[in-house]
Amino acid sequence: MTDAREVIAALRRGEEPSTEGLAWFAQGLADGTVSAAQAGAFAMGVCLRGLSEEGRAALTLAMRDSGRVLDWDLDGPVLDKHSTGGVGDCVSLVLAPMLAECGVYVPMISGRGLGHTGGTLDKLEAIPGYNVNPEERRFREVVRDVGCAIVSASADIAPADKRLYAVRDVTATVESLDLICASILSKKLAAGLEGLVLDVKVGSGAFMKTDEEASALARALVGTANAAGCRTTALITDMDAPLVPSLGNAVEVDQVMRVLTGLDTGPLLELSVALGKELVPDEDRLRDSVASGAAAERFGRMVYDLGGPKGFVENWSRYLPEAPVIREVTATEAGVVSAMDGEALGLAVVHLGGGRAVETDVVNPAVGLTDVVARGARVEKGQPLARVHAARESQADQAAAAVRAAITLGDASPKVGPLVRERIA
Repeated sequence: MTDAREVIAALRRGEEPSTEGLAWFAQGLADGTVSAAQAGAFAMGVCLRGLSEEGRAALTLAMRDSGRVLDWDLDGPVLDKHSTGGVGDCVSLVLAPMLAECGVYVPMISGRGLGHTGGTLDKLEAIPGYNVNPEERRFREVVRDVGCAIVSASADIAPADKRLYAVRDVTATVESLDLICASILSKKLAAGLEGLVLDVKVGSGAFMKTDEEASALARALVGTANAAGCRTTALITDMDAPLVPSLGNAVEVDQVMRVLTGLDTGPLLELSVALGKELVPDEDRLRDSVASGAAAERFGRMVYDLGGPKGFVENWSRYLPEAPVIREVTATEAGVVSAMDGEALGLAVVHLGGGRAVETDVVNPAVGLTDVVARGARVEKGQPLARVHAARESQADQAAAAVRAAITLGDASPKVGPLVRERIA
C-alpha cells in the first residue's frame, strides 16, 4: 500500500519513488487524496532531488493517465506546438491558425502564466467573451470546423497536472526539468496528438538560463514524447530579450494581430515559421497563410466560435482593454542596450497585475509594457526605454524603476546570436 508520505519520504532520502508510487501519487493529485501540502512537498522533493529518465517518463505517463486521453477522427494530421515559457512569447496565437490553414488540425491545450512568464490562456482572455473552457463537444466542433482551438485542459484531461501546475507557481518549483517535462507532455499526450514541436526557450527571460540546461530539457522532452509514440522535435530558441516589444496580455494580443494582418514581419513571424516547418515542411505555404490574410481569418473564426467578438480581426484595438495609466520610462543616461534581464521584465508585469503572485490572484489583462527597446539600440538620455501600462500611478512608479534596473546601457553593442540556437530531433 502506497501513500503520499512514502513517496515524499523516498524523495527526502534521495531515493526515486517506484513507478507504482508515482502512479499512485498522480492519481491522488487528481482525486484529492493528496493534500495541497503534500503536493507542495512532492514538487520541492522532485525539484531538489530530481528523477531518472525512467522516473520522469513514469511520472509523465502517470499524469497523462490520471484522466482521459482524447482520440480524433479527422481528415488531416493532428499536430501541436508548445513553448517552455518566455517573455513576450505569443507564438501559439500566430502558429495555430497558420497550421490550420495548411491542412493541420490543432487541438492546442494551453496553460496560464507561470512564474515570470506569460500564459497563452491569460492572453486569450484579454479578448472579451473568449471562452478557454468550452465543453468537449464544442472544443471538438471548433477543431473540426476551424482547424484550431486554443483552450484550457478540461477537468478530466491530465487532472494531476492541473493541481501540480498551480502548486509549482507558488512554491518556487517552476524550474524543475522533471516537473516541466511531466507537465507539458502529460497534457499534450492526453490531447491525442500525432506530432508535436517544442519551443524550448533559453536565456535571461526563460526558465532555462544556459544552453546546457535548455539542451537537457529539450532532449528529455523529445525522448519522453517519442517513447510515448508522439513524433516530436524541439527547437532551442533565444530568450535573452523579449520576442516582441510588448509584455502583458492585451498588448501581446495586439502584437499577434499585427503579425497576422501583415503589419509586422519581425521575430514573432520568423519563429512561428521556423516552428511550423517542423510540422509542415513547406515554408512558402506557411508564409502565404499569413500574407494572404487566411491565417488571420482562421484566428477570427476561432475567436468567434469560442465566444469572442465576430469582427475582432477587423478592429481588434476596439475590443482590447486599455490601462488607465500609460507612462514612458526614459533613460537616465545615454548608451547602447547591452543586456536585458528578461525575468525582471516579466516580474514587473506580474507586479503590475498582469500575472499571479499567488494562485488566487486575478489577472488584469490591460497592464504590461510596450515599446521595449531592442538589444543593441542606442538611446540618449531622456529617450524612452519602454512604456508602462498600469492600473495606478504607484504601480507605474514601481514598474518604471524595475524596467530601468532590468536594462543595461553600455558602450558596445552586444553579440546577438541566432533566434534558433539548436534543433533536437
